[in-house]
Amino acid sequence: MAKAPVLTPRSDDFPRWYQDLINKAELADNGPVRGTMVIRPYGYGLWERMQQELDARIKEAGARNAYFPLFIPQSYLTREAEHVEGFAPELAVVTHGGGKELEEPVVVRPTSETIVNEYFSKWVQSYRDLPLLINQWANVVRWEMRPRVFLRTTEFLWQEGHTAHATYEDARDYAAHIHKEVYADFMVNVLGIDVVLGRKTASERFAGAVNTLTLEGMMGDGKALQMGTSHELGQNFARAFNTRYLSRDGQQELVWQTSWGASTRMVGGLIMSHGDDSGLRVPPRLAPVQAVVLAIKGDEAVLAKVREIGDRLTAAGVRVEVDDRTDTPFGRRAVDWELKGVPVRVEVGPRDLENGTAMLVRRIPGGKEPVALEALAALLPAILEEDQALLLAQSRERRVSRTSDVSTVGAAVEAALAGGWARIPWADLGEEGEARLAEHAVTVRCLLAEDGSVPDADDAPGNVAVVARAY
Repeated sequence: MAKAPVLTPRSDDFPRWYQDLINKAELADNGPVRGTMVIRPYGYGLWERMQQELDARIKEAGARNAYFPLFIPQSYLTREAEHVEGFAPELAVVTHGGGKELEEPVVVRPTSETIVNEYFSKWVQSYRDLPLLINQWANVVRWEMRPRVFLRTTEFLWQEGHTAHATYEDARDYAAHIHKEVYADFMVNVLGIDVVLGRKTASERFAGAVNTLTLEGMMGDGKALQMGTSHELGQNFARAFNTRYLSRDGQQELVWQTSWGASTRMVGGLIMSHGDDSGLRVPPRLAPVQAVVLAIKGDEAVLAKVREIGDRLTAAGVRVEVDDRTDTPFGRRAVDWELKGVPVRVEVGPRDLENGTAMLVRRIPGGKEPVALEALAALLPAILEEDQALLLAQSRERRVSRTSDVSTVGAAVEAALAGGWARIPWADLGEEGEARLAEHAVTVRCLLAEDGSVPDADDAPGNVAVVARAY
């Protein structure tokens, strides 16, 4: 009788495979309130590494971390009409506190443009105070009707950047810098996901923005996932909150602003981009544990050797965990580490010690081979880089092979429903065609210029729409 698979095969039921993997790899659990999640230590370790990598890039871009309150007066949101209309269905509103009805209801933070502007209007006095570049790491609440762990949850974790600039050009350029040099650099070079950088259509734009730049990744089932966004806010919030500065020539001017964010949704993107039927595959540059050294048996010499190997690999700059839990069967431990997607396993038993070797198991390309114990520390850094490059290459190959060029709305819908993306000239699609796509749960993920770059305007000649079903 065939042994039942640990996970539902992806080809049988991709959503069930996703949920199985989250449970079996101990990434997260559903929270007690519908739409919330409990992030378990291994899942949170992935998020911490994402935070570290992104935070370093954000600081290189000149932004500094701050913190704003979770509770926002409801009146703040009503000051920018498009913003409140866009977020109204998702708001959680507190009307009672301390056993009494509040004089004014407060909103649990869905995003912080309004409260940030309340304080920017106090902090910005003259051109000397600009640019003002702020980021915060926080939780937000958006009441979710169709929750899915990591991808769409009522409460999630993220970073949100907010900036104020003296000119439109400075704000535009900074939003583009975050889009490319912070987000794309991280997602391509650390997450190993071949994201497409583009511009959102007017109907998909962030509520209150004049332009939204997006990064779209193709998941293992061909659907798109919005991995992060960077917004030009123009002067909409500055006007609503009277955020002004005294210019060099002595005039009172409204600031120009940006906001940008990436969230725990990236953990979901990581799972769906790189996972396979055996579990997660974590890119080595991201992995909290790049190599696990396993003792096959509880032999004292074996235990001493695995600890020594762990120390040597750590000294070589590899993030290592030593698994010497020999009271748990070796097979079970090996399967657990495979589910968690640790890039490399170094397995050591009594016979390996006699031969002066260890069994090197590579999670990303698969396969295993004996390697001389003395060679491990020199070999592993290069192997990890090879496997990092392989994940990105596989992500790119999937996107390219499953994207087709079409000329009609019908063909675009057909391609999306078949599990791929379609590219169609925006001049042939337009807002009318975009509405027809929506009837089939298909959306324009972004607009690209004719050469594949990010266009300067929605209606720039030669713009191409990337069309897909999305999470």
